[in-house]
Amino acid sequence: MKQIALLLFIFSCTQSFSQTPAPEFGKGLLNLVGKDSTWTMKLATRMQFLSATTWDQNSDDKWVDPHSTALVRRARFKFDGFAYSQKLKYKIELGLSNRDMSGASEYTSNAPRYILDAVVMWNFYENFELWIGQAKLPGNMERVISSGNLQQVDRSMLNSKFTLDRETGLQLRHHFYLHNNFLIREKFALSQGEGRNVTNGNIGGAQFTGRIELLPFGEFSGEGEYKGSDLAREEQPKLMLSATYDYNSNAVKTRSNQGTYMVNDIGFHKTDINTLFLDAMFKYRGFSFMGEYAHRNAQDPIAKNADGSPTGDKVAVGDGLNLQSGYLLKNNWEVSGRYTHISLDEAITGNPPENQYTLGLSKYIVGHKLKIQTDLSYLSVNGGTNELMYRLQFDIHF
Repeated sequence: MKQIALLLFIFSCTQSFSQTPAPEFGKGLLNLVGKDSTWTMKLATRMQFLSATTWDQNSDDKWVDPHSTALVRRARFKFDGFAYSQKLKYKIELGLSNRDMSGASEYTSNAPRYILDAVVMWNFYENFELWIGQAKLPGNMERVISSGNLQQVDRSMLNSKFTLDRETGLQLRHHFYLHNNFLIREKFALSQGEGRNVTNGNIGGAQFTGRIELLPFGEFSGEGEYKGSDLAREEQPKLMLSATYDYNSNAVKTRSNQGTYMVNDIGFHKTDINTLFLDAMFKYRGFSFMGEYAHRNAQDPIAKNADGSPTGDKVAVGDGLNLQSGYLLKNNWEVSGRYTHISLDEAITGNPPENQYTLGLSKYIVGHKLKIQTDLSYLSVNGGTNELMYRLQFDIHF
């Protein structure tokens, strides 16, 4: 924390003695450019304040046991720019909230996990770009959308059950036009397979991820394919169809590179895990639709000891479906709806099918940079306890 405070102090002094005015709201706190224009750095920060209340449904169909929380959901610093050449870009993102830093273990040196992204992006030849460092894998669309650009308060249950999240490794990205505006993007990643901020080496095998994106009507305005809501109010229909396949060799976690480590009496249970995502994004004149399908399977999903006895850990194999849509009114109020279905293999995981229905309302004051969002969700669990959840969140980005 002392280092971060010192860094902020230096930037504040730099700004104080500069004759350059501060950037516009939402464009960063500082935009620095080297005297010889060989480097740039933009410093930005954002915060999310969340309150939530949940109720359980008892056998008499009454809502009981309310539980309320209020927290700083996210508090982050982001640095990005280029170094030496505009073909060599970088990004650093630090998370300071409890939720951002949680997950410390012996595999992360029992330290808070401050670092979200630390990656260099090198456009080394024509439309080819090489990423080196820690960043989000090219996984499901909903996960790649920034938490600050979501259409509803937070991501769906599909994301929480199946996402690949961040990893350290290499990514190769390429794009080309098939015909006129028909854009195709390919993304490949080779990574460790055990999540972010791992410091004690790779226990299992390697993780391989490939994604292809088809944009038959060309790029969305302002990279809108990876932003919730149609804030650009696309004048022409825009569509992205995409697929991701991930193979995690000798994985040691219950959700590929996420979840808990599958520890047994001789070390770790290891199994090959495969994850498939199919997703789509469509936007036109304030209307938006996003659809996602996820499937995960594993060679040996039940963790075992050396003698074959189960340890109690199980890979979360199964399927998920998420459908989400919204319409942005002229006054920048938006109504949105979401349906999520999770069907893990009950015979293996013991988890019954779940359905969640969410109705959201958002007010965009300065786009995603300053907004208020609220939603109401009903979770139906087959043979289990149903749940009602209300959330209210405020976002501010500098």
